[in-house]
Parts: sequence; structure tokens; C-alpha cells
Amino acid sequence: MVTIGAIIYEPGSSIKNKTGSWRTFRPVLDNEKCVKCENCYIFCPEGCIQEDENGDFKIDYDYCKGCLICMNECPVNAITKVREEK
Repeated sequence: MVTIGAIIYEPGSSIKNKTGSWRTFRPVLDNEKCVKCENCYIFCPEGCIQEDENGDFKIDYDYCKGCLICMNECPVNAITKVREEK
């Protein structure tokens, strides 16, 4: 549901509003190239990059808007972009 002015009144409600559906480009993380610097995790404005139990980073595409800040901040080019297919 979108309110007038897109104001969200209920705290914690953003978990219900998946935002990844309007992404144009999808970041793809290559964990073989990743040096675990955590830059993608730190700079992701949506907090949708998480470290799993093996120390690898995963992108939650339900919430990733495709801003590609993670790709720009990756020092070893472990993140590339692909056009989103609808």
C-alpha cells in the first residue's frame, strides 16, 4: 500500500515492502574474487548485503534497488552488473 506522499507511518514496516522489483541492473557478486573487505556491506544504503555463516557475502534481491554503489566501492571488481530481466 502506498500512502499519500509515500509516507510510511508504521515503524519497522519496511520489511514488508520489497523494493527490488523496479531494479534496472542487478549486481552480481563473485565470491571467488571477493577479498572480504566488507565495502559492499558498509556502503549498501539498503542494508541488503549480508555475510553468511561461511564468510561469503550475499545480496538480498528482494530489497536491492540496483543502485550499484556496492559495485563502485568494490576494490577488486568482484561485483558486476547485469541487466534485469522482467
